[in-house]
Amino acid sequence: MDDYTSALKFAMIFFMVLMAIEWVAGKLLKKSIYNSMDTISSISSGMTNNIKSILKLSVVIISYQWMYNNLAIFDIGSSWPVYVIGFIGIDFAYYWTHRWNHEYNILWNKHIVHHSSEEYNLACALRQSISDVFKIYFFLYVPLALIGVPPKVISILLPLHLFAQFWYHTRLIGKMGFLEKIIVTPSHHRVHHAINEKYIDKNYASIFIFWDFMFGTFQEELTEEPPVYGIKKPAKTWNPIIINFMHLIQLFKDAFRTKKWSNKLKIWFMPTGWRPDDIKDKFPIEIIEKPHEYEKYNTNHDPFIIIWSSFQLLFHLAMQFHLIYLISHMDIDINFSSLSIFEIVSQYQLFLLYGLFFMISVWSYTSLMDRSKFSLYMEIIKSIIGTFIIVNFSDVLSIYDGVFVSEYIIFFYFIISLLINSYYQLIVNNKVKGFSLSS
Repeated sequence: MDDYTSALKFAMIFFMVLMAIEWVAGKLLKKSIYNSMDTISSISSGMTNNIKSILKLSVVIISYQWMYNNLAIFDIGSSWPVYVIGFIGIDFAYYWTHRWNHEYNILWNKHIVHHSSEEYNLACALRQSISDVFKIYFFLYVPLALIGVPPKVISILLPLHLFAQFWYHTRLIGKMGFLEKIIVTPSHHRVHHAINEKYIDKNYASIFIFWDFMFGTFQEELTEEPPVYGIKKPAKTWNPIIINFMHLIQLFKDAFRTKKWSNKLKIWFMPTGWRPDDIKDKFPIEIIEKPHEYEKYNTNHDPFIIIWSSFQLLFHLAMQFHLIYLISHMDIDINFSSLSIFEIVSQYQLFLLYGLFFMISVWSYTSLMDRSKFSLYMEIIKSIIGTFIIVNFSDVLSIYDGVFVSEYIIFFYFIISLLINSYYQLIVNNKVKGFSLSS
């Protein structure tokens, strides 16, 4: 099991504890911090990213190991100063990665899900991308490879650097005195997540705020301008998988619809939000022009939907730990390098199917929260895939050494989940006049 997956097990528990503390603190302070549907959507988004990471479903253009082996000029070892240098170098790379993801149409899709929540709390920090498949920013790590920072140091620091960005996604901590000039604080990052005109495209730094001072992208949070959170083109769905690809789909639509061939290419590399003139009026999209007048996305739901969606969330959290356990229990080293597509499918069939089942299941219950008709279709597909896995891979029923869950319990879950989904799609939704089934 790799360093990231090992760290992830403990990070998931730690994050959940911190979110519970924030929720309790919000109640005590009589501040509305969490929206049930939004929170379920945020945590579900984090889980899909975790599954992608555990299964290593990314394409690394050039690995850091290769750059180190071929470019390193010095051998500086792995003493504590090397860890400091490595951490600062990673933070510098993250600043530019983050900034470019915001600034260009073709790259915004990799990051849009993180900003899609219209709340601002620790849960929204978990909205991480599954559309970030190709790792294109390897060149930003060339300086670290040149001076000889070892790959082991980088592999330890990368998850630590990522997890260290969690804590400042909160509205409960105000400004932090002199630290505002050194590190990224909740105040800084509230500005970054805001869609107020004054705050757009500011405060890109991840850990050290001085990058924003250096490169002219710093903006202080102003008392007279309360942040409004979300994205300028509102997602209007609780489904994190749809959110992950909504901008990319819009780009393909615009590229197809525009008449000028130059625009079909140009649109991908223009600043985020740019659209050709010949389609702006013909195919308008909703853009939030007055953030303080915008009504947050909400859906018609009853208490049972919240209870059922919460159960689904807990069930899928358990599935994450189960997948990690299976990989360890079966002593599998997931490594796709030098393998053909056929070899990948044949060697890792169980885990790829598990990941597919997980993604479709998340799609199903989060679309049910939207009351989308597609939820039922995905629920049926989920049940078929889940049944195939249970019938063909007995190891998947192992939940601990020598302990197996009965397949009848899993089949019972499939049936109940399908019945509940069918009830809301075929009976409840039809009673709601004027309710849109599309999403």
